[in-house]
Amino acid sequence: MEEQHEVLDLIEQITRNDGTSYYEIGNMVQNGRAELAAERGFIKEVRILQLNIPHSQNVIKYEHFINTHYKMQDESMDHWDEWKRTPEADKIVHDILEENHIG
Repeated sequence: MEEQHEVLDLIEQITRNDGTSYYEIGNMVQNGRAELAAERGFIKEVRILQLNIPHSQNVIKYEHFINTHYKMQDESMDHWDEWKRTPEADKIVHDILEENHIG
């Protein structure tokens, strides 16, 4: 897959239809897609918890992970593509949440 160049600059909480939720590091485009997914019933809701997070080394590492493994969904999506993380990526997200005093 060709690497994307998404810049991640916000933290959001996504609630799945089963009521469980998770934190994601995204951007306004990805958040808009999540809002659309909620309107279409693919997820229950999405909430932005923090905007304009610092572009730390952890954020840069996570951007690289997302950009090499995922493609931003377009508006014709027919499901929600939850970004599954490796244990290493999970630790990076945990560290980003800690850096931003969330979680």
